[in-house]
Amino acid sequence: MKEVILNILKVVLKRLARLTIWRYRPGIIGITGSVGKTSAKLAIAAVLGSERQIRYSAGNFNNELGLPLTVISSKTKIEGFFFWPKVILSAIFQIITPSSWQKNKYPELLILEYGADQPGDIKYLLSIARPNISVITAIGNIPVHVEFYSGPEELAREKSRLIEYLPAAGFAILNFDDETIFNLKDRTRAHLMTFGFSKESDVRVTSFETKSNGDRPRGIGFRLEYGGSFVPVKIDGIFGKTQGYAAAAAAAVGLAFGMNLVKISEALHFYKPAPSRMELIPGIKYSYIINDSYNASPLSTHAALDTLLDLPAKRKIAVLGDMTEIGKYTPEAHEEIGRVAANVVDLLITIGPRAKFIAEGARENGMKNKNILSFDTTEESLKPIQDLLKKGDLILVKASHIMGLDKVVEEIRAY
Repeated sequence: MKEVILNILKVVLKRLARLTIWRYRPGIIGITGSVGKTSAKLAIAAVLGSERQIRYSAGNFNNELGLPLTVISSKTKIEGFFFWPKVILSAIFQIITPSSWQKNKYPELLILEYGADQPGDIKYLLSIARPNISVITAIGNIPVHVEFYSGPEELAREKSRLIEYLPAAGFAILNFDDETIFNLKDRTRAHLMTFGFSKESDVRVTSFETKSNGDRPRGIGFRLEYGGSFVPVKIDGIFGKTQGYAAAAAAAVGLAFGMNLVKISEALHFYKPAPSRMELIPGIKYSYIINDSYNASPLSTHAALDTLLDLPAKRKIAVLGDMTEIGKYTPEAHEEIGRVAANVVDLLITIGPRAKFIAEGARENGMKNKNILSFDTTEESLKPIQDLLKKGDLILVKASHIMGLDKVVEEIRAY
């Protein structure tokens, strides 16, 4: 019965979303990728929101329910028995009522995430809303959700649908530094723009640095370059090159809408990352936590460790849990993360059965056993982690969402 109701809801939401787009004709910016979708979405929202009326998908609204919900409603939280009936009735009213009667004007632009958990997902979402501008952030060699595909190539082809369906007057904005993504460039008839750290990128990030006040990390600074011009950008409270990529993607979208670099730089000052994504928070015993517990993939975990390497601290600790949904690549991907961690951290803590491969990789790369702790579950790790912390420690916490490492953050954060 539940499945029948869900299928009916999907059909209703799809039709209402398509009618809403037909009624209001908003510009649509679509974003996909295995890493960095949400950061890019929020950075794009900060840039475009400085000049236009926008709506962007909340949280993880990137599937067959979340995407059409974003199109038809500004609601950001699904709760209560009457939530869906209210949303549906409101959407019908919005479609049939003259704009002059409506209290809130429909947004000019929609910024939507397109998830690709299973083959066919992107095609289904495109049947609801086709973008005018599409952004593909990063995929990497072993992307998340790859276990549901024959391999990374099939997953990349699924995500490439987002640029294949673009009109000729649209823009395909691709990460130049991700070879898998850049190789998709011939799959679109739209105008091509690239972003990244490479010299060949249309929108380039240069002079990237992490800023600190003593032992306290503060944020990042870099330059955005385009067409022979550049602007400095400083953003407090965020860390890692992933955020540089998000800013560059947002700049490319802003340029496609005719904004100049100065306005884009000013707008990026208002960019704030989503919670639990490279979020710096005070920890107990005068420590600091990099809370990146929302999700994890091999590419994003490697990037988080690179960021930890660049930050000052008396002692660096990584609490790393299982990376899920990578199928047959699980052992090698976790071992590789362990080898990277061995060159970055003073103390490594792993949580979960898959993460034991991280510990093994660290040992193989010369990390001493006394500096590695492994736990089967998050709950059993809480008290030991709390006990081992010292003043001046910097702790990275990262794993796939299902591991619940937000409990570790709550246990060791200062209130």
